[in-house]
Amino acid sequence: MAKKIALVEDDKALRDNYISALNQQGYDVSPYANRPEAEAAFQQALPDLAIIDIGLEDEIDGGFAVCQMLRSKSKTLPIIFFTARDNDFDTICGLRMGADDYLTKDISLPHLLARIAALFRRTELMNQPLEQADLIVSGHLSIDQKRMTVKWKDVLIELTVTEFWMLHAIAKHAGHVKSRQQLMDDSKMVVDDTTITSHIKRIRKKFVQLDEHFDRIETVYGMGYRWKVQ
Repeated sequence: MAKKIALVEDDKALRDNYISALNQQGYDVSPYANRPEAEAAFQQALPDLAIIDIGLEDEIDGGFAVCQMLRSKSKTLPIIFFTARDNDFDTICGLRMGADDYLTKDISLPHLLARIAALFRRTELMNQPLEQADLIVSGHLSIDQKRMTVKWKDVLIELTVTEFWMLHAIAKHAGHVKSRQQLMDDSKMVVDDTTITSHIKRIRKKFVQLDEHFDRIETVYGMGYRWKVQ
């Protein structure tokens, strides 16, 4: 069955171009021109992945509201911001709201398709049978790869799909430094350095909110990141 992608974009020409390109890849695309239209549809059924522009018609930050609404309904549904706004403020805001990726409209179509495919590959792993090898335990940390759940001191920490796989890549080999390229390879991501840094900061913050003394994710300057062993 074709994967269902919601495309929330107010520019008709761009919307039509991407509908055509995504259809050619075998995706079932549902387009929406504004926030009310998209949110009404999402109240009825959720897509398998959402691509959202930030500015929607007369709402400068309408896409942020759509993202928040989707994330409240599903913690793991892949969400991509696809926008002309490439400043750090909007990127960080988008990631803080739970988006899995933030792309600017100047990237190539193959690049966009690669990111979509990577997110689908990761979510599909959730449907595979659970095996002992899929469990990672390191001190107070426990990761269930198949269910995509993370616990710290037996308390569940809610992570997005991208955050989960980035943490998994670091914690799987505790004590070893993972370069940014290795993080991308291990977690099947295709992102830039700024996006990786933003994700790491978000992951740390979620642990610190639970445990103010949390210090296990270490930045090794000039090299990458590692999960410190106790």
